[in-house]
Amino acid sequence: MLFSSLEFLIAFLPVTLLAYYLLPPVLRNPVLLFFSILFYGWGEPSYVFLMLLTLAGDWVFGYLVHRAALRPRRARLFLVLSCVFNLGILAFFKYYDFFVGTVNGLAGRELLPVLGVSLPIGISFYTFQAMSYVIDVYRGDAAYQKNPLAFCTYVALFPQLIAGPIVRYKDIALQLESRTLSVEKFASGVRRFVLGLAKKALLADTAGNYWRYFSSLADGERGAAGAFLGLLFFAFQIYFDFSGYSDMAIGLGRMFGFEFCENFNYPYTAESVTDFWRRWHISLSTWFRDYVYIPLGGNRVTPARHILNLMTVWLLTGLWHGASWNFVLWGVYYGVFLILEKYVWGKALAKAPKILRHLYTLALVVFGWFIFASADLASPGAYLASFFSAGTAAYDVLRSVVVLLLLALFSTPYPRKALESFRARRGRPAEIAVTVLVFLLFFLSVAAIVASDYSPFLYTRF
Repeated sequence: MLFSSLEFLIAFLPVTLLAYYLLPPVLRNPVLLFFSILFYGWGEPSYVFLMLLTLAGDWVFGYLVHRAALRPRRARLFLVLSCVFNLGILAFFKYYDFFVGTVNGLAGRELLPVLGVSLPIGISFYTFQAMSYVIDVYRGDAAYQKNPLAFCTYVALFPQLIAGPIVRYKDIALQLESRTLSVEKFASGVRRFVLGLAKKALLADTAGNYWRYFSSLADGERGAAGAFLGLLFFAFQIYFDFSGYSDMAIGLGRMFGFEFCENFNYPYTAESVTDFWRRWHISLSTWFRDYVYIPLGGNRVTPARHILNLMTVWLLTGLWHGASWNFVLWGVYYGVFLILEKYVWGKALAKAPKILRHLYTLALVVFGWFIFASADLASPGAYLASFFSAGTAAYDVLRSVVVLLLLALFSTPYPRKALESFRARRGRPAEIAVTVLVFLLFFLSVAAIVASDYSPFLYTRF
């Protein structure tokens, strides 16, 4: 089930909200857990038990780590076993066929059987969330959760279950016990949810249609302009698609009294690759920082070891996104440029004019999206070769310009700042206008959903 589907908007969400608010407060976590399992089972009925196995396993490991708190070696053993348990499940379902295909390809024959294992939706997200709980308990950053239903609610909570943001247990532990519900918070959640829905249905899907058009052109017809425009549209599609999902998740969380972390901060306004990754998929970047990079020594080591730490994190980041060599290359690509900014040209870049820093970053990010998307292209090499040929129709360029300008505008903070200024200056009339705007965006988004083909969120594949 998708947040942008009609069954979710007109059936699942209203019923869940009614049950949540009409039943006694003591039943709110069980209600959320029930509907979260139903939500997941709607799209992945065969993998519900796999998710429940993860939940049960990590609650038990959290208990064992807590009980062994005064015996560090035993606690560390349970922590290692929990990591093996979680990463073993993730590795089998996400990477087994990739590994086997690579081995068989190198051997030139079938040494190991390809099982055709399908990827459970959201497994990368809920696995990292469950792991963070055991790690936080081991470190003493969070208390052991005695109530297994509360723990399961944390991991399985449907707003962020499928594509994040990756909510860490220590950030939400108190909210599982007690959270504030108010009309103002609920209204704020509705506004944020509708904003995310509009990003997905009106902006991301529009950009996706253009990307599919340019990527499907015959190699001789695409030309340099078409290849460049296609990548720009993909860049906007993946941004509005993923940030739209995060907005919807944060909005849904507020409707139920939760506050989730922000996941995006206008990444296309970044002025370096380092800055970009402080703004893009923030919950994943901080997860790798706190649970991999810093334990490896972070930057408090020799330069050679620091470079190794960075490359390790970015190799894992690439693999996290998918079992394909293009994702590995994508992670290495960013690791290399982050190292170059740290040790080679970072100081010179900081002194360059702002517009040059911005163009430098956008050029690297857009080419990074080519690597990211290359697995979905019929011929990545031919697409890249299009940059060195003519052939794009002037009509294709002209009809793309206005759409690109609108997408670019809404990827900056200026529309939000203008709206905030309007609300601050106009008071009550502005609030009425914003309410009307929210309803308008909702109906336009629903109309677009009804008129469009099935369009899942891109990050549900990871």
